[in-house]
Amino acid sequence: MDNKVNYLLRLGDNALILSQQLSQWCGKGPALEEDMALTNVALDLLGQTRLWYEYAAELEGAGRDEDKLAYLRDAHDFKNCLLLEQPNGNYADTLVRQFYFDTWHYFVIEGLTRSSDARIAAIAEKSLKEVTYHLRRSGDLIVRLGDGTEISHARTQAAADALWMYSGEVFAYDAVDEAMVAAGVAPAADELRAQWLAHVAEIFAEATLVMPPADAWMQKGGKQGRHSEHLGFILAEMQFLQRAYPGAEW
Repeated sequence: MDNKVNYLLRLGDNALILSQQLSQWCGKGPALEEDMALTNVALDLLGQTRLWYEYAAELEGAGRDEDKLAYLRDAHDFKNCLLLEQPNGNYADTLVRQFYFDTWHYFVIEGLTRSSDARIAAIAEKSLKEVTYHLRRSGDLIVRLGDGTEISHARTQAAADALWMYSGEVFAYDAVDEAMVAAGVAPAADELRAQWLAHVAEIFAEATLVMPPADAWMQKGGKQGRHSEHLGFILAEMQFLQRAYPGAEW
């Protein structure tokens, strides 16, 4: 598969899987305003997914569109990072996962606005306002939970520790990522990681949370299609209609 198509699918798959995960909270949020906000984030990510998939399908030229890419691929064909398929858990688990992703997502999208590929730069520019809001929102909520009650602090710290091992995969560049950096399409890993660590440290300090070691061992493999058991369950629900009734339309 072409490196650029592969890279675009990674961006799209990250957004799609997290969007599907967040949709599970619809109607179950701890407060009405938060319920609506989280659902809107899911919709933002779904819209971004379509933009990445549309471009990937055009470059691939294999007759697939965004629906086929979303609903007719198996788990080993998805290239999302392992962090995003981890269970929603309690609200602290969901928000820490969101914050880790939002921080990386903001800096990578901001970097992609300067991509040598004009189409990628345009998609990034269109998405930047949304991801800026996502990061501000999740950071604020991490502070509120971490510096809140004894229970909220304990649960947020536990989530921060448990999900930390999945946070570094986005910086583990392989041949696909390096090819995009060399072509001026994508930002380099070292710069993104430094920005990510600095922002996470700033928010954790305000939230009175202990930041895990930056040099801790990290899980990886999702970008290459090696996933946890959780992704299969996510896809089983998300893809059911098209699998059961191929070609069905509203």
